[in-house]
Amino acid sequence: MDKNQIFPKVQECLSGALGIDPGEIRPQSSLVRDLGAESIDFIDMIFRLEKAFDIKIPSGELFPANLFNDERMVQAGRVTPEGLKTLREKVPFLDLTEFEKDPQLSNLANHFTVQMILDYVGEKISKNIPTS
Repeated sequence: MDKNQIFPKVQECLSGALGIDPGEIRPQSSLVRDLGAESIDFIDMIFRLEKAFDIKIPSGELFPANLFNDERMVQAGRVTPEGLKTLREKVPFLDLTEFEKDPQLSNLANHFTVQMILDYVGEKISKNIPTS
């Protein structure tokens, strides 16, 4: 599957999960800020993406989970330098450029974008293609 085929399927998945028109979904859209996703929606998105692309998305691999229960990762509501390093390693498709300027944990989800999902799914699919 080429990259041009991934976006329409991601649009369809997100549209279904969020109850919005697919035309509202653009690669640069923030899932939370622009598309209105809430925490429960992330579970539905993962389920729909797994089904649509026939991939497995392990817990925390696309959207970080349970990283922030550790005081080394978050202190006083801010993601620590160690937390940022861990995020970069565990969620390499998440662009942290803007978030690093003010790493308030409460703002992290605003940086989850459609492009992040496109990059993740593209990588997953490319690894699942058998080579001859």
